[in-house]
Amino acid sequence: MDQKELRLLENRCIQEEPPECTAACPIHVDARAFVGQMARGDCQEAWKVLRKTMPFPGILGRICDAPCRDRCKRTEAGQAIEIGLLERACVTTPAPKQRILALPKKEKRIAIAGSDLDSLTAAWDLSRKGYGVTLLESGEQLGGCLLAMPEAILPCDVVAEEIRELSALGVEIRLNAPIHDTSFLADLRRDFDAVYLGLEGSEALRNEVDGVFVRGYFQKDTACSPVWQAAEGRLAATSMDRYLQKVSLTAGRDRDGPFSTRLYTRIDGVIPLPAVPPLDPALGYTPEEAIREAGRCLQCQCLECVKVCAYLERFGGYPKKYAREIYNNASIVIGSRQANKLINSCSLCGLCEAVCPEDFAMQTLCLDARKDMFQKGKMPPSAHEFALLDMAFSNSDQFAMARHEPGQETSASVFFPGCQLSASSPTMVKRVYAHLRQVFSGGIGLMLGCCNAPAIWAGQADQFQTEFSRLREQWVALGRPEIIPACSTCYQILKTHLPEAKIRSLWQVLEEKGLPADLCVKDGRSLAVHDPCTTRHEPGIQQSVRSLLHRLGQPFEELELGRNHTECCGFGGLMQNANPDLAKTVVQRLSGKSSADYLTYCAGCRDNLAASGKRAVHILDLIFPDAAGPDPGARKRPGWSLGQENRIRLKEELLNELWREGSIKMDDHEKMELSISPEVQQILEDRRILISDIQKVIHHAESTGDTLFHPATGHTMASFKPYKVTFWVEYSEAGSGFTLHNAYSHRMEVAGKGHP
Repeated sequence: MDQKELRLLENRCIQEEPPECTAACPIHVDARAFVGQMARGDCQEAWKVLRKTMPFPGILGRICDAPCRDRCKRTEAGQAIEIGLLERACVTTPAPKQRILALPKKEKRIAIAGSDLDSLTAAWDLSRKGYGVTLLESGEQLGGCLLAMPEAILPCDVVAEEIRELSALGVEIRLNAPIHDTSFLADLRRDFDAVYLGLEGSEALRNEVDGVFVRGYFQKDTACSPVWQAAEGRLAATSMDRYLQKVSLTAGRDRDGPFSTRLYTRIDGVIPLPAVPPLDPALGYTPEEAIREAGRCLQCQCLECVKVCAYLERFGGYPKKYAREIYNNASIVIGSRQANKLINSCSLCGLCEAVCPEDFAMQTLCLDARKDMFQKGKMPPSAHEFALLDMAFSNSDQFAMARHEPGQETSASVFFPGCQLSASSPTMVKRVYAHLRQVFSGGIGLMLGCCNAPAIWAGQADQFQTEFSRLREQWVALGRPEIIPACSTCYQILKTHLPEAKIRSLWQVLEEKGLPADLCVKDGRSLAVHDPCTTRHEPGIQQSVRSLLHRLGQPFEELELGRNHTECCGFGGLMQNANPDLAKTVVQRLSGKSSADYLTYCAGCRDNLAASGKRAVHILDLIFPDAAGPDPGARKRPGWSLGQENRIRLKEELLNELWREGSIKMDDHEKMELSISPEVQQILEDRRILISDIQKVIHHAESTGDTLFHPATGHTMASFKPYKVTFWVEYSEAGSGFTLHNAYSHRMEVAGKGHP
């Protein structure tokens, strides 16, 4: 991603776009921040917000006509925020002290005729830019039409106090100047580098004399609007500054004055509230009334993606900021890459894109970054290695296979249950396949293996292609049959990377072919349907599942975020491997969206929900209750080790029962008996340590005698490095087997003497 691509991507995120009130303000006061401070009762900080963009806030804050109200989002749920009254309430309190800072002095000199708000604002802005400014007034005091306002609204001493700041900036003030004399104006152009005429009727001189600028930038009558007058002066000051610097007067000024903002603020669920009326309109808001009125402000922002994604929320920013962090992370040559965890923690579910008004796809950004890191050799191996090893296991001879239906030499279709359903409930896989053999003609084969999604999620495109080509070869060897996946992730991978194949979801097939006879739900409790995130763009699959529930007579309810806005359970994108704590937060948040038991049609989702303590069932538990057990909602997640054992057992039982083939030969270490307490079992789960790895360590230790013995506990400690990871195991003998007490792993290389 180059700088141009980064800019285009950053522009897709609208979080930093100004709210409607700021965009509608001719001088772009940050009304959102100002009202926020007023809601906290902090007038001192509110003053500071006004001073950032508002010239002479003591004046303009009292008389601002607040055109921002016309575009306030609160009007969609009540009445607009009374920003003008809040400004008055603020500036009638004592102002905090401030230092008036100006840029270094420039040689150019500017004359400004008149002392209405436009002229005063132009003088203020230009003097702060370092120009020598002379302010000319035909009368005996500055202030123009401001001095004619009612004293109760704008006291004359306030006008005088605010204007004194011009003198502090070095502005020369000339009173009783003949500014309406035509010859005097000609002299001004000769003596000054630029001139601004803030005079009635001066609009006629527009564009007639080089270097002379006049009011009327907006080509409308702004005399009745104080804030528009200030905007006239500010825009004139910008034009004069550009003129003197000999740069374009028009380029990049599309947001001068009011403009359209792209910021999206959702109003759904906002309770309509009317404006708070001041008890005494003549006096304006009391401090308490101001707090109440400011408290109605929506504090408009987008953050639609952050609101629904625990991952985006966890890292304290939003996509525009994350895009910059990821870009900087990729640009590092020497030093640590601080955004690695940000990149690897995304579940790649696409919910952010689904809710974003601008379709910002954070998942695409993170996946591209993973690919780039892997290609450059900068991807930490610990982020994804465990999942890739589990994928390799699923593609090994211990689980993977492809067979025609027993007694058939061809396959019109093939059932592909996937690795997760096989790991979670091998009995269910057998039951589903038995049903499919009953309802299909022409032969329905079986393929066991992994769709290789972990390789894609890890950014390892080459490994994916290598592994997927083997799966494709198996499919070709079966005669290119229709593929019926039970897993929605498998469905997406096959649909995308095997486009020549006909792919139908198991749920669509069951809807067409029918369910087992005399099937009905015995428990009438409603279940909350959780759609797997990989069905986000598959409304047909989602509807098939709901049709099956209707046929079963199963009452169900929809989650607030369902169908195309469904949330990830924390399994996808290898989030569990890269950031297990975040994955727990994600699934716990999902679990709390309804008090009902959940129903899903993804084994990974069901097992993750179960691990969070949420009662959850797979739709197959309802369709094949004979394989589901007495209380499928209470079934625990099998865990990594048992998951692999289940896959091995599934293949072995299928080969024995259906194809009458011999059992799988076990290695010596696999025959070892281990006693593991539930507490230690949880340690293994949390540390991603398989029982087969434990068996390898103990087998190696007992075979070589390379052990450490602790006489006080009677425990043996041993280590072994079967692949990139070194495992340390604490165990003791127990009858014909061993008791496991503890285990951990690391990827450190221990160097001996003489090594750097």
